[in-house]
Amino acid sequence: MSQTCIHNATVVAGYALMPESAVLVEEERIVDLFSERRFRQRHFPSDASLIDAKGAYLVPGLIDTHIHGFAGFGTEDLSTDSILAMSKALAAYGVSTFCPTLYPRSEEDMIAGIRAIIAAIGLEPGSKIAGIHLEGPFISPARLGVQRAEFARPVDIDLMHRLYEASEGHIINMTVAPELKGMRELALYCAKTGIVLQAGHTDASYENMIEGMQAGIRHSTHFFNAMSKLDHRNPNAVGAILIQSDLSCEIIADGKHVHPDLIRLLVRDKPNTNIVLVTDALKPTEQKQGPFFANREEVVLSDGLFLRAADHVIAGSALTMVEGLKNLVNFGIAPETAVKMASSNPARILRLHRLGEISPGFFADRTLLSPDFTVIMSMVRGRFVFGA
Repeated sequence: MSQTCIHNATVVAGYALMPESAVLVEEERIVDLFSERRFRQRHFPSDASLIDAKGAYLVPGLIDTHIHGFAGFGTEDLSTDSILAMSKALAAYGVSTFCPTLYPRSEEDMIAGIRAIIAAIGLEPGSKIAGIHLEGPFISPARLGVQRAEFARPVDIDLMHRLYEASEGHIINMTVAPELKGMRELALYCAKTGIVLQAGHTDASYENMIEGMQAGIRHSTHFFNAMSKLDHRNPNAVGAILIQSDLSCEIIADGKHVHPDLIRLLVRDKPNTNIVLVTDALKPTEQKQGPFFANREEVVLSDGLFLRAADHVIAGSALTMVEGLKNLVNFGIAPETAVKMASSNPARILRLHRLGEISPGFFADRTLLSPDFTVIMSMVRGRFVFGA
């Protein structure tokens, strides 16, 4: 049984920071975590691969649960080849697991997109697909962002069932507006099928949010963005997420979607176990040259954001997970907390078994980062997919 040991690492395990440590992998699992002193005392098989990290950060593989595209490939392509290309490209940016995220579209296109993703599962050359994130279609017309108004629908349980059946059980999270009529019925359907519901693209009142929590909507999408704002007479969606400690949230940590001081406020006031770093990255993120298209519209890159070319409205993020991690640390958040937001938190909230931590028995998904958060190498399921 082949062994790989990365030693002399600063292990940021998803629950603690441990300098001068070593991690031993056999096949696709982590089998031990120990000090550098124990490493020097230990005997390894002659064919074991021993890698000196030279003090670099060794973190769990990053988990992006909200991403539309990457490197010129996107879910809107309705193509298995595009999903596999995303998988390969993401590995070079430290991402070991991702949820390809579908925009609201026609039923025909959504089902085609779902089928393209599930055909890629098991064939990934790099980052693994955890499951599908549906960002809609049951969202508020009042809080669309750049989503297309004609594809925002009232709750339709029959449509939801057809989407779920097409996914063969691979839809694992879904963005919804809690205030929509029929949402309780949808939430109960999703509870039975194991889909994690997230409040987003919502004009919900505070009471709507509480009722949503009662029905099982306990996560939220790109906090502060495309949701009803905090008001002193009605806290609305933003207030509910701040007030209710058990209501977890995504955050886009590019310093553009949300001011850094608001991120610091969030980390101060909410349990850091309930904050999830996401990119919400669009198809042209890290694409080397234009023209750029996202959700079938031309976009331009300006000051770290993609803007719709037609009117320069913000179309979405150009963030990578490793940049988000670096930003969080630059915002004053401890590295071990930032790593937790990018690994163990999404794994726990989306019920991803044995992912998100560097711990014996967990899958050997690991990323080695330099002190300036450059990816040195990435491992997925015990196999080097970048940098080795």
